[in-house]
Amino acid sequence: MSDMTFERMISQMTPAIYDSLKQAASLRKWPDGRMLTAEQTELCLEAVIRYEIDNQVPEEQRVGYLEQRTCGGTSSGTDVDPALAGLARDASSD
Repeated sequence: MSDMTFERMISQMTPAIYDSLKQAASLRKWPDGRMLTAEQTELCLEAVIRYEIDNQVPEEQRVGYLEQRTCGGTSSGTDVDPALAGLARDASSD
């Protein structure tokens, strides 16, 4: 029986394995095309997140990162393309 623990696996993970697991979790399939089970997807994501924390991957490069955008009270809207400005209007009045 293998004495490989999850923590040991993470500590020995290479950047190539990290990239492979990140892609597998994103696509929900292994590089050979086989679909990941829900449990495999969860374990891949957990391994990727732990690797990112342990290796101080910059926040903007981490899985699930969402760029903060200014909206609401602090946004003036002056930099919005006029062609896009009407996208949020109420279409029921048309």
